[in-house]
Amino acid sequence: MSTKSQVLTLLMKQTPSFISGEEMAQQLSLSRTAIWKAINELKKEGHLISSSRNKGYRYDKSDVLSAEGIRLSLDSKTPKLSITVLSASESTMKDAKLAAINGEPDNTLIVADIQEAPKGRFGRPFFSKAGSGIYMSMLLRPNQNFEEMAQYTIIMAVAIARAMDDFTSVQTEIKWVNDIYINGKKVCGILSEAMSDVESGQISNVIIGMGINFCLKQDDFPEELREKATSLFPEKEPTMTRNELIGAIWNQFYRILNHLPDQNFLEEYRQKSFVLGKTVSFTQAGVNYEGIATAINEHGELVVTLQDKTDKVLSSGEISLSSINPTI
Repeated sequence: MSTKSQVLTLLMKQTPSFISGEEMAQQLSLSRTAIWKAINELKKEGHLISSSRNKGYRYDKSDVLSAEGIRLSLDSKTPKLSITVLSASESTMKDAKLAAINGEPDNTLIVADIQEAPKGRFGRPFFSKAGSGIYMSMLLRPNQNFEEMAQYTIIMAVAIARAMDDFTSVQTEIKWVNDIYINGKKVCGILSEAMSDVESGQISNVIIGMGINFCLKQDDFPEELREKATSLFPEKEPTMTRNELIGAIWNQFYRILNHLPDQNFLEEYRQKSFVLGKTVSFTQAGVNYEGIATAINEHGELVVTLQDKTDKVLSSGEISLSSINPTI
């Protein structure tokens, strides 16, 4: 751990109290000069640190993404994460794929302050702005069968929804497959990809990526997105930091993962769905269909009952819902 990282971690742990430079130097076995240099570097990165001649230094809550801040927000039952925080990334999904190829360990998390070429499902672009969002991807090495892949995307959606509900007192909804909505507008998109071992037929790596609109003002969105997208804090000042939300999301994710095969999360996913019971339109194999979304099965697939009473079972990789309307 670098000197700067040690100093930041100690300051964050001490918040909201002051800690003297001398005490920091003693605890970290560093010189006072090294402490001073590290604090100046942290200030240049945007961290808010108060100083007092008599009291020392105090970390004031700052919404600067940091591996240290994320780690301090993880609970004891969440596994140790290997965390990399980037100021910018073309795509954290690409970064995570490269990490997999390079043999990085299970539970490798890559977080970026901005994605320069963000893409969602079916290659759709979405809006990204520095300091206002969370863009991250997790590398997992589950060694499971492909049939179990859907569980990860569903678990992720439930984990994000729980964390947002708990921290903000909002009521999130989930649009099948894995978009999180607030008040009818998209606040988060999730993308999952698997890499397989040809010989065993098992998943060797799973990468789960997401983009979360954290504190984008509604007017900051491009005009064509203002009626479709929103952020967690579109008007008011955030009541939490992005580091805290990231930690809460992964705490919830591993909480569910650690209790499998308990299927309670799947029922929670169904209850939060705003697709079930509504008329949906979609295209499958070049044919247009319309029907009522009647169920989400054990594999996370959407069951749509057509007008002729036959059922269509839709998997996330096959279709995109073109419209969702209340049934009459």
